[in-house]
Amino acid sequence: MPTPMQFKTVNDFLTHIHTEIKNNRLILPSLPDVAIKVREVINKGDATAPEIAEIISTDAVIAARLIQIANSPLYCGTTEIKSIQLAIARLGNNTIRTLVTTIAMRQLYTLQSKSLEQQFKNIWQESIEVAATSRAFATFTPHLNADEAMLAGLIHQIGKLPILALVDNIPAFRDHPKRLEKLLEKAHGPVAKIIMDSWHFPDDLKLVASEYCNMDYDSGVNQPSTYVDVVQVAYLQSIKKHEFAGKIIDWDQLPSFKKLGFASDIEVLEIKGIPEKIKSARESLL
Repeated sequence: MPTPMQFKTVNDFLTHIHTEIKNNRLILPSLPDVAIKVREVINKGDATAPEIAEIISTDAVIAARLIQIANSPLYCGTTEIKSIQLAIARLGNNTIRTLVTTIAMRQLYTLQSKSLEQQFKNIWQESIEVAATSRAFATFTPHLNADEAMLAGLIHQIGKLPILALVDNIPAFRDHPKRLEKLLEKAHGPVAKIIMDSWHFPDDLKLVASEYCNMDYDSGVNQPSTYVDVVQVAYLQSIKKHEFAGKIIDWDQLPSFKKLGFASDIEVLEIKGIPEKIKSARESLL
């Protein structure tokens, strides 16, 4: 195994990560069991509300949070929801599947390390902002699902988590913030692809975590916008990012802005209706 100072390129580091995974020394983030089971049973297509409710009820934290979100302004209804089955009846199986996964994501952003704890918090807070913005943008894009877009926003930096866990034992990165930041920027996309492949997400979501930071990404001529486009624009807009991996980004040249119908010279976040939608989504995730 190379010493930390022998990581001269991102490919060296990725090779190291593959070796760590193969030898069971690095555990990739995995979804909590309840999220996996809910996705599996709903994906089969014949799940009943009682069956889904029984699975969700095995995790009291997720169950309580799901009811709370179902009663939030994001899914406002005429009557208060007091049970998981009522939440399923109001929101539908597909929305429940996505929301349970979304809620479960929070559990992945806990690292038992004081030295990198703030890094995890920062990534989670940025993910919330991008998720909320992605959901708002998707409501103006009929062929995309707003809740899936919110989940896409939450997973967009998932590749950074195992990198942080690994460098916690590598002072050459852990103790040098700028060096660590460069490593995260360059390596988290390829690492995210490994994670997404292991999670068996739908292809349109799997691409997000590895491609949102690819400023040359284009789903194709005459092809509709994708979740990658939504998350990329949400990412750039929510943090006013004009630079990535040391390169200046010209928003006018990005296919994602064009496919969503946004002009790069307007304040997208101030378009009528978007601020309110972002606020509601953000509050549901906090």
